[in-house]
Amino acid sequence: MSTSRSGSGDPARTVALLWRHTVPDEPPRRGPRQRLDVDTLVEHAVALADAEGLEAVTMRKVASTAGTAPMTLYTYVPGRAELLDLMLDHVYAAMPRETTSGRPWRERVRAVATENRSLFERHPWAAAVATTRPTLGPGATAKYEHELAALDGLGLDDVTLDAALDWVLAFVQGWARSASAADATRRETGVSEEQWWAEAGPLLSQVLDPLRYPLATRVGAAAGETQGSAWEADRAFAFGLDRVLDGLAPLIER
Repeated sequence: MSTSRSGSGDPARTVALLWRHTVPDEPPRRGPRQRLDVDTLVEHAVALADAEGLEAVTMRKVASTAGTAPMTLYTYVPGRAELLDLMLDHVYAAMPRETTSGRPWRERVRAVATENRSLFERHPWAAAVATTRPTLGPGATAKYEHELAALDGLGLDDVTLDAALDWVLAFVQGWARSASAADATRRETGVSEEQWWAEAGPLLSQVLDPLRYPLATRVGAAAGETQGSAWEADRAFAFGLDRVLDGLAPLIER
């Protein structure tokens, strides 16, 4: 998986770009009026990542897709680290958000999880970015505000509320990474999970001793027959999210 991380650029420049402010003490630009802007470049970068993956997003390639010289790109964005934060904040700002006010807390949290699943399905590269240093832009802030509301008013203190939300989002991101890897395997091999198991299953049965591995044989066969594969995205998401909600329930209902 990619080791890209948000928050790894220059903080002053990154925050200024995210909020479209000028950097303090930065001299004004001189020369002819620029025909591009930061928003346009970010849109090109996001489209490139959606089509070819995050590894394809280089300053040179983004400049090429935007029809400008690589050095010109640096007059808008200092580097790839800052560009990545801008990309994440852009897709966060564009997320559809469901109004769940007044509904039971499980429904509200489930809606948040589903919204993030949809985000990662539209932009699989976003799930591969480590965000322990969060994106500090308006898109991320609006996302955080909206998602906190799903757990607000339940008696949790602020630190616990933040931790509970982080736990929900971590589950969805982990699921999205597995789903993205499964999709990549199907695309690269041209073989579906069902086709792969149809070939691999009989081969495994020739070498697997059910007396030595009784649990692996029994459980694996049952899961495979139900799911058609060792891992099925929808089933894994539904089961995992239910367990996350069950884990939050004692904390909230107490």
